[in-house]
Amino acid sequence: MSTWEFATGTAEQTQHLAGKLAELLRAGDLIILSGELGAGKTTFTQGLGRSLGVREGIISPTFVLVRIHPNVPDGTNPGGPDLVHVDAYRLGTPGEIDDIDLENTMDSSVTVVEWGVDRVEHLAASRLEIELVRAVGDAGAVAGAETATQAAFDDGGLDFSASFDADEDDDEPRTLRLIAVGPRWVGIDFSVLGQLVNTTE
Repeated sequence: MSTWEFATGTAEQTQHLAGKLAELLRAGDLIILSGELGAGKTTFTQGLGRSLGVREGIISPTFVLVRIHPNVPDGTNPGGPDLVHVDAYRLGTPGEIDDIDLENTMDSSVTVVEWGVDRVEHLAASRLEIELVRAVGDAGAVAGAETATQAAFDDGGLDFSASFDADEDDDEPRTLRLIAVGPRWVGIDFSVLGQLVNTTE
């Protein structure tokens, strides 16, 4: 297991770092994203998807749990893996993860799971755990967004036509902490991703 920390100052830099990471990825890879609401998890995934060459339109899968973005044959990375984007916020156990059958897409896709810590580690022998940490933030706004999301689920009053994204990013500085777990990542030099702050092997 190795840990790498990177700094980004804007949403564009966060997406650029994600795009560089995508160049190291292949079908079967599992990425677990964590961080508070507004930390930039979906923004990160957008940068990842752009570099992987998958269909555009990546938004938070909060209400549908899973979105599959297929590789575009005439895009920037023809023949590359699909992207499976999962929001595990409402899934409490590994058993509930199993119910959405991610195993059926793991071999042909890069799988990104938001809120996946302690839920999806059993899906693969190796994984990347990436925590996005805001340098500053409005705790009240974050709590309010989380409460509104919870209330929408509880009331059943969801507007699926709206492009709701509680993880809307801005240009605050971030620290991205990447933990590489398992044999897949042994010997991989992640320093190519961006501005390295710290690393431990």
